Amino acid sequence: MTGVLKNNLRTRSALLRALRNAFYRAEFLEVSTGVKIPAPAPEEYIESVPCQGGFLRTSPELAMKRMLCAGMERIFQIGSAFRAEEEGRKHREEFTIMEYYAVEWNYRELAEFTADMIKSAALELFGKSTIFYQGVPVDLGRHAFITVDEAFRKYAGVSAFDADADGSFDELMVLKVEPELGKDRPEFLIDYPANRASLSRLSAADDRVAERWELYIRGMELGNAFGELTDAVEQRRRFEAALKFRAEQGMLAYPEATDFLEALEKGMPASSGCAIGFDRLCMIFCDAYEISDVIFD
Repeated sequence: MTGVLKNNLRTRSALLRALRNAFYRAEFLEVSTGVKIPAPAPEEYIESVPCQGGFLRTSPELAMKRMLCAGMERIFQIGSAFRAEEEGRKHREEFTIMEYYAVEWNYRELAEFTADMIKSAALELFGKSTIFYQGVPVDLGRHAFITVDEAFRKYAGVSAFDADADGSFDELMVLKVEPELGKDRPEFLIDYPANRASLSRLSAADDRVAERWELYIRGMELGNAFGELTDAVEQRRRFEAALKFRAEQGMLAYPEATDFLEALEKGMPASSGCAIGFDRLCMIFCDAYEISDVIFD
């Protein structure tokens, strides 16, 4: 083991401790759910890993939402998740996910909590909020918000809704928008076109967009969050549409997520939830360019 990796693993451990401390201060309960599941959420661009009649989870999302339906109020989980054929500087097929939910918090409140949690972790580890990532100072004590449409107009020169309609959204996001986000502080990209948030409720202020945000630091996406959809009929409709899309693309066929949909039909409280790629957050805290520099394979 190299000295760099050894130091990074120490930082990784300290970061885990600091994040858990933030959750405990906010009265979150740490939970654990199964890694092998009967049915993943049918997402259009994420493929799961089959495993002996089931699937390795791409996220603990559906199980944790069932916990909310059963009466839990603030919960978090840190553990392994799997996404097929993901490999690269920022990707691994197996990675560590940090997922958390809060009843009666809206998605903006969850963003503020997330920003404060990252700031408090920096203060606990380094005694200051400003760190350097790849030679550039980043102030983790400040954060910003920008809507998806504002970001597309500013960096790609086109409305996000037009880009979504003409099929250029994903390409422009990767090439033009993402590299500009979170350059000197954490930045929340909020209010996605409604069809790009299948598990999120629509905005009460503008039904063209959904209550979804993604968190970026130095152009790297770290987290994805929703104001959670609690309408069981609408959720079933969106899942059916996603399953149809997956079939058309030749992706894996999933069974219906029966346990989750039945729990949702019984009632899920208004809540918000977020999933953060913990390894990527480690990259920021360790000033690591490659995800392999913060993982012991």
